[in-house]
Amino acid sequence: MRIAIVNADRHAIEILRGVIEREAGLEVCWTALDGNDAVARCAADRPDLILMAMHLPAMDGVEATRCIMATTPCPILVVTATIAGAFTLVYEAIAAGALDAVETPRRMKHGEEVTGTGELLRKIATVGALMAARSYGASAGKPAFWQPSGGASLPVVAIGSSTGGPHALGVVLAGLPADFPAAVLVVQHLDARFAGNLAHWLSRQTPLEVRLLARPERIRPATVFLAAREAHMVLDARLWLHYLEAGDETHHCPSVDRLFESLAVLPGLAGCGVLLTGMGRDGAAGLLALRRAGMMTIAQDENTSVIWGMPGAAVRQQAASAVLPLDRIAPAVVRHIRSLMQSGRISQGASDE
Repeated sequence: MRIAIVNADRHAIEILRGVIEREAGLEVCWTALDGNDAVARCAADRPDLILMAMHLPAMDGVEATRCIMATTPCPILVVTATIAGAFTLVYEAIAAGALDAVETPRRMKHGEEVTGTGELLRKIATVGALMAARSYGASAGKPAFWQPSGGASLPVVAIGSSTGGPHALGVVLAGLPADFPAAVLVVQHLDARFAGNLAHWLSRQTPLEVRLLARPERIRPATVFLAAREAHMVLDARLWLHYLEAGDETHHCPSVDRLFESLAVLPGLAGCGVLLTGMGRDGAAGLLALRRAGMMTIAQDENTSVIWGMPGAAVRQQAASAVLPLDRIAPAVVRHIRSLMQSGRISQGASDE
């Protein structure tokens, strides 16, 4: 994997270079001391991954991330001396398209030992696994459908997102009315440390209540439930959300596929699944399962996606019944949920248990 380092601190660059070059299969292809240079170097020689600092001269890491993702998009991992001390910038960079954040490894005083390398290498390995997953086989055949029997007490809108997802989620949730009769379940690929900040930010974008799922909880209408742990958030037959500890080889935890698949096996459940911008293919198989279960399924289109990996994979598998630009997703969801209410498949008062 070819990795670029963007950092104004030459000492930090050398530490990062040492960590990378000691690992088989990793190499440093170029370095940059400021954001402007990073944007130019990326355009001339796009790496497999950029390690992006936040505090840079001329153009900070947030703006550099935004420019790179708009012109020559590639995976970006924020690397900063302290996540807590740069929390706002880190979150803005993630909203602009960075995949994740990690603290810069440090050299111990009076010694050669470097601490903090394990977390950096783990996140680099995750990006490498996602890059390998970008190649897909032939599209599956046209899916067969079955209609769920009976009626569920509450419609559900399940949303999965990754790279560029915070902004996309904000746009979709802003378009849902305060009296929205469905529960909204969200898995966003993000370090668990950022979940609280994401929930707070999303609560300012939407009239709905936004809740971090801390413990098992029964879903309810006009409420957004956000996965907040490194475990899979799933829905059971009693319409309770809870976590399953990861015991599989999924690259993401929580996984969009696991959430979608848990909904697809519930008889009578009605609603829709939405797959937004993101790298990799998490959610594509789950969206297909939802479509086969008779739900409406939506994938964000390529033009409005920061990275069309996840929704693109769903489109290739014919998992999406609609492919829409970001600003048209919320209106489509609202129309669909209202049509379910008007058709009698969902009882307005049935969810007040």
